[in-house]
Amino acid sequence: MSRERLDALVVGGGIVGAALALGLRQRGLAVALVEAKAPAPWQAARPDLRVYAIAPDSEALLARLGVWEAVRGARAQAYTGMQVWDAGGGRPLRFDTGALGVPRLGHIVEHGLLVDRLWAALAAAGVPCATGAALEAIEEGESGVVAVLADGRRLAAPRLFGADGLHSRVRTLRGIGTHEHDYRARGLVAYLRPGKPHRDTCWQRFLPTGPLALLPCAEGRISIVWSLPDAEAERLLTLAPGRFEAELGRASDRVLGPLTLDSERVAFPLRRLLAERMLDGRVALLGDAAHGVHPLAGQGVNLGLRDVAGLLDGIDAAKAKRREALSDTVLQRWAQQRVSENTVAAHAFEAIHRVYGNDAPLPTALRGWVLAAANLPPVNRLLWRRAAGL
Repeated sequence: MSRERLDALVVGGGIVGAALALGLRQRGLAVALVEAKAPAPWQAARPDLRVYAIAPDSEALLARLGVWEAVRGARAQAYTGMQVWDAGGGRPLRFDTGALGVPRLGHIVEHGLLVDRLWAALAAAGVPCATGAALEAIEEGESGVVAVLADGRRLAAPRLFGADGLHSRVRTLRGIGTHEHDYRARGLVAYLRPGKPHRDTCWQRFLPTGPLALLPCAEGRISIVWSLPDAEAERLLTLAPGRFEAELGRASDRVLGPLTLDSERVAFPLRRLLAERMLDGRVALLGDAAHGVHPLAGQGVNLGLRDVAGLLDGIDAAKAKRREALSDTVLQRWAQQRVSENTVAAHAFEAIHRVYGNDAPLPTALRGWVLAAANLPPVNRLLWRRAAGL
């Protein structure tokens, strides 16, 4: 570890934590990253099952951090179209670059690749990383906060940022409560080879059991995120490949023809989580440590990167006025703005899930009108700009 006096500690070396640490360092702040286990190197021959739809504003942030070209040069699939339709009927909702006047809607990128390139940038920027031991305790005094690691190391700084995921140790140690909703469902993910080209398009079909997303990936693959009740997810995980492919084909309305498994199948639990506060004294939460949302809109990692972008923008504004970069005022304004946006997003995604997971006649009929109205050019553009963070 560096012996320089630190301005901030970041706990959590995933996408959000690594991006924040890198952004702070690039702004001249002395920062250290705490992560119990250093990430394994990304391997092109072994695609990561966790993929994200990276929105244009997240791409812009990663470009500002100097890592986007390295990510895109390795493996990132641009998508230029999106289609959302309801198994209950009605007109599909479509987004495409031609109508919106943009070159692309976003990119599908693997989790492991993003983390790998961010950690390479951290090393190049000289950010010290404390690995090999979990966070044991947090001590706060009048002038700073100390992170105590399980191996006895003590790291001190005026501010500590917790970006350590849904099961945040930082949040637990600070006694920050959460508002949670267990969907009693899981998101089943896998790679498949489609019988038809994916046409650089994201497909999402709403089913009574939950939404099914088919995401275009490099080398002609697609990645699925299939939201299912726990028992149904367990059943589909254990089906023989041929039977699983047949059921997936029916669920996807065969929009991409026959689908052939090209990886293992994995499922993760789905729940909504909102921390009671993002700022607690000298400690702040961001990313999944502060908010977990339903994956139906693919906005989870984008919300976390917007936490980072908002904080970096606040620091830039303070520095332009020759004021303290991480002052109480900067952090309070940032937390207030982000809590508001993240709360609205989490409940909006949950409302969509509830409405589209209901197969009663009235909600089904109303959904058709909603999707039809969303295709109107002004509404369509507004919805896309919201999802793109513009």
